Amino acid sequence: MAAEQGIDLASVTGTGPGGRITTDDLANIPATSTPQTGRILSSPNARRVAAEQGIDLASVTGTGPGGRITSEDVLAAPAPVPHTEPAQPETTTDPAEPVPQIDEPAAQTAVAEATQDRLVPFAARMAAERLGVNINDVRASGPDGRVSRTDVYNHARLQETKTKSFISSQSTGVPGERIPLKGMRGIIAERMYTSLQEMAQLTLTMDVDMDRVIELRNQLKDIGSEEADIVPGYTDFVIAAVAQALRQHPEANSQIDGNDVVLLEQINVGMAVAVPDGLLVPVVQETDKLDLKEIAEETSRLAAAAREKKLTLSEMEGGTFSVTALGMFGVDAFTPVINPPNSGILGVGRIRDDVAWEGDLPVRVKRMTISLTWDHRVLDGAPAAEFAATIKKLLEQPLRLLG
Repeated sequence: MAAEQGIDLASVTGTGPGGRITTDDLANIPATSTPQTGRILSSPNARRVAAEQGIDLASVTGTGPGGRITSEDVLAAPAPVPHTEPAQPETTTDPAEPVPQIDEPAAQTAVAEATQDRLVPFAARMAAERLGVNINDVRASGPDGRVSRTDVYNHARLQETKTKSFISSQSTGVPGERIPLKGMRGIIAERMYTSLQEMAQLTLTMDVDMDRVIELRNQLKDIGSEEADIVPGYTDFVIAAVAQALRQHPEANSQIDGNDVVLLEQINVGMAVAVPDGLLVPVVQETDKLDLKEIAEETSRLAAAAREKKLTLSEMEGGTFSVTALGMFGVDAFTPVINPPNSGILGVGRIRDDVAWEGDLPVRVKRMTISLTWDHRVLDGAPAAEFAATIKKLLEQPLRLLG
């Protein structure tokens, strides 16, 4: 121990049996980090950390026995002030010499010097190495551009969010038929995963009495094919109601752009169409300006084009809200996923027999459940419920949808 601390035993008075010098005697020697021999008392680990940090041990105060410098003392020391070596005069290189061979080491040296200049503590450097983070890419928040360990963790989380794919894990080689997530299926998987990762999505459901819609649709069918070229479907009634409700609730017809919520100028309702290899969402442009018959004609045309793979890019762009229906499969309610960058989507369930009460008398009615998913960053629960209630009101008074 005396050799490690650089203590001359001749200068130590022993208190042990027969005047023997003990470790306690050495520990009571006044602390001095630099003994008369000029040797700096430090542990091997402290010297290694100091070399990695570029810290001069002479500037560190030791807290170990006899003033010995420990690795903790080095980590607690202020970061070194960057030092720039004087530029060396350029030398003329013979053109025949393989100059590119020295470029890579020179570049590595430059990166190392740049990292030192950023004032990176040992703890932050170790965190970056453990997380596989390039310390030069980390945004510093400390004084004088000092990179903290928290800065490294925040950078790693941000990169993980940006690069995370919809593929949850590496293949385990489980036996069975494999269908690659590519093409339309891959696009759907990526968009739905991204939608759920980036939005605060919630869903509410609401029952709608559909007796009047059914009665009105039957009247339109009775007019005859000569006077009515096309009979609106139940989804057409819903799309018409959604378009008018969006006009009354413009915040539902919005999207987030940067740090702003943008209330969109046009109301373009997209409708989900199932096709053999996935799902397409063609868009009824300026839906709120169309009457019910025009909406029915447009949805019929777009659905046929989708199934025949004849949709153009312009027919799938510009949607501001979406409607998707699963009622034809016997589904009452479900949780539709928002189609980015929209802020909402409405799911349509089946029309079913239900019971209403008129006083004490039960009455059979036709009901349908609508499922509204919205982005809570844009809408709170109360305005979202009010928007759904407006859709319900319009469907229960369908004459207002005729235009």
